[in-house]
Amino acid sequence: MMRLHNLRPRPGSKHRVKRLGIGESSGHGKTSGKGHKGQKARSGGSIRLGFEGGQMPLIRRLPKRGFNNAAFHKTYALVNLDDLNAFEAGSTVTEQMLRDSKVIRGNVYGVKVLGNGELKHGLTIEADKISAAARQKIESAGGTVTLREPKAPNGPRFPASAGASAEAKPKKSAAKKSSAKGGAKKSADKS
Repeated sequence: MMRLHNLRPRPGSKHRVKRLGIGESSGHGKTSGKGHKGQKARSGGSIRLGFEGGQMPLIRRLPKRGFNNAAFHKTYALVNLDDLNAFEAGSTVTEQMLRDSKVIRGNVYGVKVLGNGELKHGLTIEADKISAAARQKIESAGGTVTLREPKAPNGPRFPASAGASAEAKPKKSAAKKSSAKGGAKKSADKS
């Protein structure tokens, strides 16, 4: 029958303590398993976990994974005024037209127009960003610039009515707030 006085740990779950410095014939005498001299043989001498003697440690050699803000960086396709001369005068230049004509490629957040070169004729340009020099040159050539609305972080562009709908939400009336405060005061008075 099992009693408190005869409880024992499972066989093999506990190991005897290695006793060091108990004579030559024990196998753990003299240097007590620390070898001859050196940093690790000294009292208090230790090397931190992961230290490889000054060599680039494994944790720094391996590629890193996980969260990184670079994934949220917005990359814009840069278009110069020289590139826009290929379009006919009076046409509206959009991102899709730039892609069709192979001026921009790849996965980009939007289009930014820069002022390198000269624009020979007037164009209507739709872009996400534009430099001041580019805007001045486009308008002096008889063109116009339309800036597109910013995109949502992970989805389509914001609809035009998004801001209006947010403003149109009704706020809690002052009467409800005052009645709630009055109720709280009454309960405090009763107590």
